[in-house]
Amino acid sequence: MQVENHLINLFTKWAGCKPDQITELPASASNRNYYRMTAGNISTIGSYNLDERENKAFIYLANHFKSIGLPVPEIYAEDLTNHIYLQQDLGDLTLYQQLVTSRKDDDFPNVLLDSYREVISFLPRFQIEGSKGLDFTICYPREAFDRQSMSWDLNYFKYYFLKLAHISFDEQELEDDFSRFKDYLLSAGHEYFMYRDFQSRNIMLNGDGHWFIDFQGGRRGALQYDLASLLYDAKADLPVDIREQLLAHYITCLKQYKTVNEEKFRREFYSFVYIRIMQAMGAYGFRGFYEKKEHFLLSVPYALQNLEWLMENHPIEDQFPALSGVLKGIIASPQIRQAGRKKLSIEINSFSYRKGLPVDSSGNGGGFVFDCRALNNPGRIDQYKSMTGMDKPVQEFLELQPEVKPFLDNIYGIIDHSVETYITRNFEHLQINFGCTGGQHRSVYCAEQLAAHLKPNPNINLTLNHLEQKFK
Repeated sequence: MQVENHLINLFTKWAGCKPDQITELPASASNRNYYRMTAGNISTIGSYNLDERENKAFIYLANHFKSIGLPVPEIYAEDLTNHIYLQQDLGDLTLYQQLVTSRKDDDFPNVLLDSYREVISFLPRFQIEGSKGLDFTICYPREAFDRQSMSWDLNYFKYYFLKLAHISFDEQELEDDFSRFKDYLLSAGHEYFMYRDFQSRNIMLNGDGHWFIDFQGGRRGALQYDLASLLYDAKADLPVDIREQLLAHYITCLKQYKTVNEEKFRREFYSFVYIRIMQAMGAYGFRGFYEKKEHFLLSVPYALQNLEWLMENHPIEDQFPALSGVLKGIIASPQIRQAGRKKLSIEINSFSYRKGLPVDSSGNGGGFVFDCRALNNPGRIDQYKSMTGMDKPVQEFLELQPEVKPFLDNIYGIIDHSVETYITRNFEHLQINFGCTGGQHRSVYCAEQLAAHLKPNPNINLTLNHLEQKFK
């Protein structure tokens, strides 16, 4: 409450009136707290952070970038004695949210590609124009992404991901590879401003343009790191061909500011992708494995997917064998592959076509519907009429029919493929329906058989419903 009182006082001093409303915004991975404060048509974001150096770095960088015309939030007022400041309210829509809402399955619409291209066109301006006249000694927590900074990231990865995920390694051999890896990264030019966390959640869409936030960790560094952060942002899950297009677009934009050896740049770029992925995995491990905030582990499957592609297409085994070994160990670990994955919820229904298709309450529009009416109907035989597909005599009757086993085998093949794909892609729900004339015999039997087939899979939660009430 004391923080809010300080923010109200600062708002009143800046706006000339007290705020009508103050609402704390959802927490992020940082220790900073944000509040939306409004009075009439005035709105601002109140920020609270106990880390004085980080506050000073953000305010200094925001003012510096604003002075050269870059789209960053304006700082309206500050009271660093009480660890607070007011910044421009840029709304709630991020590039990541645009990504999620615009994509349909594997489609990457042109409007989204255009958005990424525009964002990337700003990056060389931050890196090259933004570095001119910038006092890097104010940067937080260090003035450069130097050997020490790299050591922090690699140790973060080692202690909070490798060790907590129980990946075995030779400590000395891995440290030797870390040392050589840092030497290689430092051989790239590193006299530019490095945004450090240039990813889709830190890019806002407001009005007709893009705005850039959360650069308080920026420092002197290499050009490639920020591009790696954006293109290999785990949960953004950009398609490979889109990444290649955007990499080429960045190089074209960069050539407006400096001469570029494209082959060398690309070679160095993928090395920075490696360290960015390792830094991110360290963060996932710290927040997920150590702090038990399981939602941070949801990014692990996407990071593994990126890592697997990287190891296959830009291997580092010859240069850094110990490092390559632990990365292969991560990819091969069944426990890590399941980290953060929600179990796939599978709903199996039997139903009567006379009463219509089952409703899908998940909001995904339904799934598979298999028509059992081509199977011989035991309901036409007097002795089975009062029974259901859960009764042994009905089951024995259907198992003797030559068309039943091929029918189910084909269904098993289709469903097994979809279940495997859904789990790999971290989907959450699949509905499977079996229909027959009365929803009593054939559909009930088939639903029971599929449920028994899927039940051993430890990665699913299974629900079986026989929708005709008298047969539940």
